[in-house]
Amino acid sequence: MAEMPVQDIAETGVSRRRFDPYIWGAAIFFVAAAGLAAVPALRAGPATLAGLLLLGGVAGVAILGLVAIRASAHHESDLDAAEGFIDALNEPTALVAADGRLLAANAAWRLVIGDAKRLPKGVAGSGLFAALVRARKGEMAEGALRVDGADRVAAVSRLAGGRLLVRLPPPAVVQTIAADALPAPVVEAIAPPPGSLDAFSGASPFGAALLEGLDPFNSRILEANPALAAMAGPNAKAGVLFGDLIEPVTRTEAETRLAGGKAGPFEVRLSRDPTRIAHLYLYKAEGRLVAYMIDVSEQKQIELQLAQAQKMQAIGQLAGGVAHDFNNLLTAIQLRLDELLHRHPVGDPSYEGLNEIRQTGVRAADLVRKLLAFSRKQTVQREVLDLGELISEFEVLLRRLLREDVKLITDYGRDLPQVRADKSQLETAVMNLAVNARDAVRAAKGGGIVRIRTARLTQEEAVSLGFPGADGDTAFIEVSDDGPGIPPDVMGKIFDPFFTTKPVGEGTGLGLATVYGIVKQSDGWIHVHSRPGEGAAFRIFLPVHVPTAAAIAEAAAVAAAPPKARPPRDLSGAGRILFVEDEDAVRGVAARLLRARGYEVLEACDGEEALLIAEANAGTIDLLISDVIMPGIDGPTLLKKARGYLGNAPVMFISGYAEAEFSDLLEGETGVTFLPKPIDIKTLAERVKQQIQAA
Repeated sequence: MAEMPVQDIAETGVSRRRFDPYIWGAAIFFVAAAGLAAVPALRAGPATLAGLLLLGGVAGVAILGLVAIRASAHHESDLDAAEGFIDALNEPTALVAADGRLLAANAAWRLVIGDAKRLPKGVAGSGLFAALVRARKGEMAEGALRVDGADRVAAVSRLAGGRLLVRLPPPAVVQTIAADALPAPVVEAIAPPPGSLDAFSGASPFGAALLEGLDPFNSRILEANPALAAMAGPNAKAGVLFGDLIEPVTRTEAETRLAGGKAGPFEVRLSRDPTRIAHLYLYKAEGRLVAYMIDVSEQKQIELQLAQAQKMQAIGQLAGGVAHDFNNLLTAIQLRLDELLHRHPVGDPSYEGLNEIRQTGVRAADLVRKLLAFSRKQTVQREVLDLGELISEFEVLLRRLLREDVKLITDYGRDLPQVRADKSQLETAVMNLAVNARDAVRAAKGGGIVRIRTARLTQEEAVSLGFPGADGDTAFIEVSDDGPGIPPDVMGKIFDPFFTTKPVGEGTGLGLATVYGIVKQSDGWIHVHSRPGEGAAFRIFLPVHVPTAAAIAEAAAVAAAPPKARPPRDLSGAGRILFVEDEDAVRGVAARLLRARGYEVLEACDGEEALLIAEANAGTIDLLISDVIMPGIDGPTLLKKARGYLGNAPVMFISGYAEAEFSDLLEGETGVTFLPKPIDIKTLAERVKQQIQAA
C-alpha cells in the first residue's frame, strides 16, 4: 500500500474538519459572558478611566478566549484527521506525544501492544524512546520495542505540532537457510538487509563484523568495528576472509560443528595469537551474517587454574590417605624385621635376605615421604634459614649429582633474606629440580647448563616473574636450564604424581610432585616458565622471615646452651607405658619389642579402651604413646580426657600425618613429643627412654 507523506496529514485534515457542538457551544457561552461583563463598563460611561480599563480588559480576554477555542478546535480536527489516517493503515501505528503518551492508535496497534495509554518504559521501550528523541529533531528514526519477549523495530517520524507517528512493521517470518548455504541454525534478524554495522555494534567493546555471505568462514568482511581489529590484528578489515582471522585447527573444529547443526557459540583461537581464545556468535540478517567475537582468554585461564587447583587438591587428599595407610603397614613390616634381625644377626644364613627386605622397606618409606610431601602432610621441622648459606652449603652435593657434562652456575643476589622452612625439605626440592634439569639437557644434547639463582624480590618484581599473590618482599629461588623446554601439552601435568616423560624404569614421576608439596607446605608459590627450544625455569617464591625480638633472644640462648647429650646406647629401661594404636600389627609388634627391653606395656586398640585403662591405672602410667588418627576418640582428644589420670606423665604421638595437622589441638599441653611413621624399634626405644628419664 502506498504511504501518504506524513507532512501532508495536517493539510488533509483541513478538508475533513467536522462540526463539534461542544466547541461551538463553549464559544457562544464565552462571548455571552464577555458581553455581560462589559455591561458595567458601558453604564459607567466611556469618559471615566475605570470604565475604559474594564472595557479594554474584557475585550482582551474575549479575544484570547476565542483564539484558544479556535486552536483547540484546530487541534481536535488535526487529531481526528490523524486518527482517520492511522485507522487506514494495516500495520500497527500510533500517534504519541513527545513524553510517550498515546494520543491515538489503530486497531492493529491495540491488538499487538494492548490498551496501554503510554509507550512501554524500562528495558522494553528504552530503544524506542531514544528514537523519539532523534525524531523530534526531524530525523527518520528507528528503535527497538520489545513485544512478547521479542524485539520489533519501530519507525518514528515527526508530525506538525510536535506529535510523533510510530509505525510497527508486521513481524518478519523466520526463514531457514539452505543446507548447502549454512547448515547451522542462525538467528533471523528483523532489520532490512544491512549495508553497515549499526551504532551499537560499531561502538561495542567486543569484536563485530558484517559478512557478505552466509558461510562465515569463507565470506569476506564488509565492515569491522575497532574492537575486532584490536583483538584479531590489522587484518580484520573490509575485503579479508573472515576465516583467515581464526587459527586453522579451531576453524576446522568450528566448521565441523556448524556442518553438524550445532548452534553457537563456537570456541576459536585467533590466528594473530593462538593463545587468545574467543567465543564466536553468528546472526543472519537478510542474506548476510553478522559475526560477534568475545575475547574469553582471561576467563579460560582462570577456569584452567581453578580446575588444576581442584585436581591437585583431590590428588593430594588421595595421596595423603594412601600414604597414611601405607605408613602403618611399613611400620609393622619394619618392626617385625627388627625383631627378626635381632634373632638372626650378622653371620646367620638368613641375615642377607632379611637385610635386603629392610633396604626395600627403606625405599618404600622414601616413596611414602614423597607422597606425604606432595599432599602437604609430611612432618615439618621448620627453622630459620639464610637463603644464600642454604644454597652454598648444598652446592657441593649438587655438583656431584650433575656430572661433568652439565655445568652448574650459581647466581647469588644481594641482601638475601631469611626464610622459615624445613631445611631438608627445601634441599630436596632444589635437588629434584636440578636433577630434572640435568636429565633434560643431557637427553636433548648430551649436556648443557643448569643455573640456580637466588634473590630478594620486591612485590612488583615477584608479580612480573609469575607470583600473582605477592605481598611485600619475597625470597626467590630459580632453577633453570638451556634444554628443549616443556611441551605445552605436558605443562598441565608436570606436578601430577607418577606422571613422567622419562623412559620406563628411569623415573617415578614423584620428583616435581614432591617439589610442589614442599613449596606449598612452606607457604610458598611455584611457577614454571618454559617455551619450546628455550629451556625451562622453575621459580620458587617463599615468604621472607622477619624474626621478632623474642625469637632473637631464644636463638641466642640456644646457641649458648651446652650441646645435647647423645642418645643412650643402653636401650633397656623400666616403666609402665600405655600404648594406643588401632592397627593391630603395629601395636602388637611394638609392645612386644618394648616388653623385651624391660618395659611394662598396657595395650589399647582405640581411645575409649585407653581411657578406661588410664582410669583404672590412674597415677601409675609413666608414658602415653598414642596414634593421632583413630576411629572414635582421636589422640589429642584422648589426651585431654585422660590428663587427670596421667598426671605429669609425658606423651608421645606417632602418626603418618604431619604434626601441623593436629598441633593446634594440643594448645596448652606440655610434655608432648611427636614421632613420625614409619618407625623402627631403635628410634622408638631411644625416644621412650629419653622421655621417661626426663620425666
